[in-house]
Amino acid sequence: MFYITLFLLFVYFKIARVHKKEEKFSTLLYAQHIAVAIAAIALYMYGFAHYSYIGLVGFSFLFFIMAALMVTVVQLGIFVDGKPLLGISTLYKIMPVLAVVIVILSLGFWAL
Repeated sequence: MFYITLFLLFVYFKIARVHKKEEKFSTLLYAQHIAVAIAAIALYMYGFAHYSYIGLVGFSFLFFIMAALMVTVVQLGIFVDGKPLLGISTLYKIMPVLAVVIVILSLGFWAL
């Protein structure tokens, strides 16, 4: 579960980076990013306390590359019958849900 949360964290920050470049930035979104950043710090603190450093760094690098490629594929578009199958606007809509999932999961590790 830890590594799934770590992967979701990288996906979230990649979507947030693309969103910052293409859309208007709001204070509510800024607060959401701060909450996820705090959850990321807590997740890494937990990871460094319970997992090996080389494994954590290796998986972080792998997840970073995977998230970047996934969001790039969505940006380029997967088309079926001339319509995009999954658009970047769909990813923007799931950002708040993804943020809540990341915060709950990463802070839940400390409750164990």
